Amino acid sequence: MLLTSLKQSSTQHTLSKAFNTFSLILQHTHNHKTDTLLQSLASLFACCSQINAISQGKQLHAFAISSGLSASPVLVPKLATFYSVSNLLNDAYIVTETSNILHPLPWNVVISGYVRAGCLKDGLFLYRKMVGKGVIPDKFTYPSVLKACGENFDLGFGREVHESIVKAGLEWNLFVRNALVFMYGKCGDLNVARQLFDEMPVRDCVSWNSIISGYACKGMWREAFELFDRMWDENVEVNMIIWNTVAGGYLKTRNYVQVLKLISELRASGAEWDPVAVITGLGACSHIGMLKIGKEVHGQAIRTCCHGYDNVRNALITMYARCKDLKRAYIVFNLVENKSVITWNSIISGFAHCNNAEEATFLFREMLNSKTEPNYVTIASILPVCARVANLQHGKEFHCYITKHEEFKDYLLLFNSLIDMYARSGKILLAKRLFDSLTKRDEVTFTSLIAGYGVQGEGQTAVDLFEEMIRSNIKPDHVTMVAVLSACSHSALVNQGQTLFNKMYNVYNIKPRLEHFSCMVDLYGRAGLLRKAEELISTMPYDPTPAMWATIIGACRIHGNRELGEFAGEKLLEMRPRNSGYYVLMANLYADYGCWEKLAEVRVLMRELGVNKVPGCAWLDVGSGFTEFLAADTRNIKAVEMYNLLDGMSEQLKEAGYVMSFDKDELMEA
Repeated sequence: MLLTSLKQSSTQHTLSKAFNTFSLILQHTHNHKTDTLLQSLASLFACCSQINAISQGKQLHAFAISSGLSASPVLVPKLATFYSVSNLLNDAYIVTETSNILHPLPWNVVISGYVRAGCLKDGLFLYRKMVGKGVIPDKFTYPSVLKACGENFDLGFGREVHESIVKAGLEWNLFVRNALVFMYGKCGDLNVARQLFDEMPVRDCVSWNSIISGYACKGMWREAFELFDRMWDENVEVNMIIWNTVAGGYLKTRNYVQVLKLISELRASGAEWDPVAVITGLGACSHIGMLKIGKEVHGQAIRTCCHGYDNVRNALITMYARCKDLKRAYIVFNLVENKSVITWNSIISGFAHCNNAEEATFLFREMLNSKTEPNYVTIASILPVCARVANLQHGKEFHCYITKHEEFKDYLLLFNSLIDMYARSGKILLAKRLFDSLTKRDEVTFTSLIAGYGVQGEGQTAVDLFEEMIRSNIKPDHVTMVAVLSACSHSALVNQGQTLFNKMYNVYNIKPRLEHFSCMVDLYGRAGLLRKAEELISTMPYDPTPAMWATIIGACRIHGNRELGEFAGEKLLEMRPRNSGYYVLMANLYADYGCWEKLAEVRVLMRELGVNKVPGCAWLDVGSGFTEFLAADTRNIKAVEMYNLLDGMSEQLKEAGYVMSFDKDELMEA
């Protein structure tokens, strides 16, 4: 009766009541009957394991030792479990190793404990010790051992264990087979892993997860996706681990639409989302600007209580910012109480992504005031926007910050961004000085400076720098080729441009993309080789873009080729572009040649498509920030002063011999 009461109390985790009952058992049991004591102690140890009562468990162990019962086959597995779940693995090992019990159960418990704690080598050592003592492993031993081999990338020992499994006749056990697939997959032997998987007569979700994860670890996403599709075809239940693995694979391979499709299927299945699924969905929305779906994922995160995780909030900030909803991004940012460097990076990179240099810089200063130390990601996020808007002042400030902090000296990414910033700001000598100071350079370093020289019209210097890059055994990429071809275009280096273009595939193994053909069209157009430009457009393996035809039109206006210009104008009209600048260009062309009917067609087409001419815009850094100037802007509070100054500058230009070229933009307003 007392033993039953003790077992019931232990099951209900009321340890104090169980101990009181144990005291009564000790008082009433004649000569401390061994069987009753063993059952009582076993129940108490199980209760201590469940509620992590370490002190009480150790007291019980001391009692068992004093009673001569600690080596009992009944208590040893309970003691091993108690010490293992209490993370006292050394004690668990001592209990098991000194027990001389040949049953594998306590060994299985301790090996599993070591593997779960990440002590993989200790787990494998214990397995060897177990076998050396003559203990025969069973179907519960091998999964833990194989997991240790896989996580430790010990393929050699894993194969030895596999041989032991075959000899023991356990190779067809589902749990053992799954562990074998996992081990071989984790160690990179996907051929054996796939063979074991394909030969399985019965599979569960762990089987599928093991082989798919194996392919994922090796980056063999095509095979992983095929298996995932096969799961659907065979109506195998997809758990969140497999879903997250495959969705993460689609995210890594930039198949964002497929990620959103999986999100839709996950939502329809009614499965419980976890933070990883939410982050994956938000990542896909961030990359393709799907704000509506991003909001739906946000709502799902709230419903599943995932929105409180810091990494989910960081992903939300990034999603809203990348979708240009900076207001909501900032709201989520403010909801984070303990902002980590990742949180700050998310909001700063969001504003930088939208070219809000002033706000990004302000947030950076706020970050410093909050005593959060920026890392290289912080600087790398904000420097490109300084380059894009040519914000030299802020760029110099960040240059000083990088120089003062020794931990940034090895991050070439930051110095590449600085070179790009100086080059775009027209400070090509500063960019070159920084370039020369670097002991290590890559293709981005060279490309940034090449592009800078190209914009400055120093095409030959850009080509020389490109050749230096090749001599340095740094392989150019497609961005480098765009930079150097563009430099040739701006400096009318036709022969060099043609040579480089021909070398792209034959020498550098770079297949020319549409942007490379665009550079060549621009090169020929500027040089007046209009037929060559037309021939290139007609023979290239891509459909011409509106920008290409616009380039042809601009070149025809300069070089006086009416026939080709009108042909290009017709092609451009057929494409019905949304860029108002193209229509202005066509209008100027038709006005040059007196084609008033065509000019009217352009105006009607603009009205039909709802295209409005965007006024010319200039930005000026006046020290305290950027000021925007628009063409024909009378709303500026200093408009009178500005136009008086502009008139004065125009007079000085005339006196210096410059002739003003009147555009035909006013015809578009007629």
